[in-house]
Amino acid sequence: MANEFYARKADHKGIEAVELAAGGYYAVVAPQIGSNVLRLRNNDMGIEVFRYSDDVSIAEIMNSTEVWGLPTLYLPNRLDGGLLKTSDGEYHLPVNEGKFGNHLHGFLQKRAHKIKALAAEDGKAYVTTEYVYDENDFFYTCFPIKFTAEITIELSEKGMKHTISLTNNSDKMMPISIATHTTINAPFVDGGKPENIRLQVPAVKKINFNKRRWLPDGTVSELNKYDKEYIKGKVPVLKNICNDMYFGGTLKLDGEDFHGCVMTDTESGKRLCYEAEDKYKFWIVWNDKGFKNYFCPEPMTAQVNAPNLDIPREESGYAEIAPNENYTVSQRFFTKA
Repeated sequence: MANEFYARKADHKGIEAVELAAGGYYAVVAPQIGSNVLRLRNNDMGIEVFRYSDDVSIAEIMNSTEVWGLPTLYLPNRLDGGLLKTSDGEYHLPVNEGKFGNHLHGFLQKRAHKIKALAAEDGKAYVTTEYVYDENDFFYTCFPIKFTAEITIELSEKGMKHTISLTNNSDKMMPISIATHTTINAPFVDGGKPENIRLQVPAVKKINFNKRRWLPDGTVSELNKYDKEYIKGKVPVLKNICNDMYFGGTLKLDGEDFHGCVMTDTESGKRLCYEAEDKYKFWIVWNDKGFKNYFCPEPMTAQVNAPNLDIPREESGYAEIAPNENYTVSQRFFTKA
């Protein structure tokens, strides 16, 4: 596996996908499903990073795009009543979470993206995809801001780098809130046990939620005993974890500051490291009630419902870009013994 090096188109469960191999890592990217990284594996270490199953069909994945692989979300998580306020406009997105009366997760993860570049060179195997959002997208009737999204997935000996770049093609201010709904396999080590996983999150302060609708209630708390377990290492499955959200800081990884999460299999000592650029200011943890063999440590550039929060942008993380401006942010996954 370590010597395999390629970037190629391939059939994956009946759809055209991209296979990448470099540096001991192997990935399957599905441009047709929002450029989701359906699979990331280190065969040499026996580590299956994302939630994946040979038995799950593409139809099942497309029906629940947010809970397989590594889906990229633009306008992630919840917007109160579908309302999205910007500095020069107000938009009303469909309420697609009827139970709580919110709009949830936007649309980018559901769109078919086009391959813009595909290559294996200089020790890196990568694919860049593009989605041009304009009046041809049915969502445009409620969100008329044209933009281009580029996503690059790159494998090398340093692991997998994920980069998303948004360019505002409209004459309006474009809201910026980005996340990946990162589904980590539990266990992620071949033959491992879920109870042996420890998730470390660089929690600094906790963001509190109104649990009737799972929107921030406007308050922040110092870390309590439960929250501090994330810093030392918490078992992230076999119990319900629902929207534990924190301002993010750094952990120590082999004695060095690390802006990200670390997952350890305590039996083998193998580690899965998840580094996020500083623009990802927040982490939210969710595990779909805890017994479905995955959990989600999700980096977010902005808080849930950020455009509508009556707090300074440096606290909410909400940003905007002007016409013709660009916003780019990256994250990286790698394994360690």
